[in-house]
Amino acid sequence: MGRTTTLARAAAASLAEVLVPAVGGHPWEGRTFTVGWGARDVLDVALVHPQLVVEVAVDVARDGAGRWRHPVRLHRPGFGLSPDAVPLFGA
Repeated sequence: MGRTTTLARAAAASLAEVLVPAVGGHPWEGRTFTVGWGARDVLDVALVHPQLVVEVAVDVARDGAGRWRHPVRLHRPGFGLSPDAVPLFGA
C-alpha cells in the first residue's frame, strides 16, 4: 500500500471509476500528507479501500528510514491482479 505523486487528470478520472472509499479501519486514518519533503501545506486526501493493484515507477534511492527519496509515479493500472497475488515489498 502506498501513495504516488499527484495524478494527471486523465489518470485520476479513470482510476476514480474503480476506487472505493475506505470504510473505517484504514491504516492511514488520522495521518496527514503534504506535497513533498519539508512542505507545510497539507493535502486534502480521500482514503480508499486498498484493492487496486498498480505498477509504479521508482528509483532505488532511499533515505535512512527506508522511504523513497524521490517521488513514486503511477506507471499503469495492474487490472486483473488482486492484492493477494502481489508479493510483499522486500519479501
